[in-house]
Amino acid sequence: MSLEITLVGARVLTPDGWSEAPVGLAEGRLVAGGSGREVDLSGYLVLPGIVDPHGDGFERHMAPRRGALREAEHGVVAAAAELAANGITTAILAQFFSWEGGMRGPDFAEHVFESVTAVRDAVPVDLRLQLRLETHLLDDFARAEAAVDRFGIDYVVFNDHLPHQRLAEGRKPPRLTGQALKSGRSPETHLALMQNLHERTSEVPAALDALTARLFQKAIVLGSHDDSTPENRREWAARGATVSEFPETLEAAQAAREDGAHIVLGAPNVVRGASHAGNIAASELVAHGLCDALASDYHYPSPLRAAFRLEELGLCDLASAWAMLSSGPAQMLGLADRGTLEIGKRADLIVVDPTTRRVEATIAAGRVAHLTGTVAERFLRS
Repeated sequence: MSLEITLVGARVLTPDGWSEAPVGLAEGRLVAGGSGREVDLSGYLVLPGIVDPHGDGFERHMAPRRGALREAEHGVVAAAAELAANGITTAILAQFFSWEGGMRGPDFAEHVFESVTAVRDAVPVDLRLQLRLETHLLDDFARAEAAVDRFGIDYVVFNDHLPHQRLAEGRKPPRLTGQALKSGRSPETHLALMQNLHERTSEVPAALDALTARLFQKAIVLGSHDDSTPENRREWAARGATVSEFPETLEAAQAAREDGAHIVLGAPNVVRGASHAGNIAASELVAHGLCDALASDYHYPSPLRAAFRLEELGLCDLASAWAMLSSGPAQMLGLADRGTLEIGKRADLIVVDPTTRRVEATIAAGRVAHLTGTVAERFLRS
């Protein structure tokens, strides 16, 4: 049931800046004037709910150990609770559809899609799906497209994780044995599969052109992943990819800005101060104005922490940093009903203690998704 209350006394981030005006909630929306009883949030910040454009932290809930794939729907519920505890009210669950197999294979992907579809209406957080398709998985393009249609997936991103240089040189890729075990294949079988896919590289451009054209006609948001060169990014822009996820170089990010793409960077990269893969630091791209959205990537607590970190580094104020967590990703995904605290929009908001920087309340579409600490006492007062 959605709340009918008015939040008063807090410092509220609005599209026009900080305000101390009351925030009314009714029927899952933000409303003008008072609505219902008042909840005193003096001393707290009220911020738009975080729209996470790319995260795979849900995997640990759905498959905590290799082969432990049962009770997946309960795992989705647990993931939604973790998202809410970190202020995320809209979450894009980024799921691989890859030759890599195991938790990245098509079978597991469809398992995830089915589990999320089964429980998404029972949790307050808006759970949405992203299909991460490997560019060389040619024989499964039709299966991936069928999954997009069946599960109503509206966001597809393209990856290429084949170690092409090593394969071209006839050398074994690093960590082959470990990757093979995760896929359920022998190292020899796994290597043979990679070699076969690599040898079909010449077929890939035409197949991608055809698939992206069909997806574009279905109004699917398309994205490229790990762009490393301007040429690489231009190829994807020509296919209608309006999102550039985690560009690896300044030049690639600049090319994405030039072609009008939305640029997504990793919040964990901001928090730790560097890319774990040795690519350009996200904070450096932010400093160049080359970031529209910050994603949780593999760590749901990071978006909130990254916003405060950017303020600490002097790269932008908190309001500008927060736009990369809310209005920026909402615009990127075409979700015009959220991302800012404006009358008529979804009541997606969080209450943060500015001293501890912890989320004490998360409200998604007017429903309580997370409530703890002193704020819980204030909400529960009669």
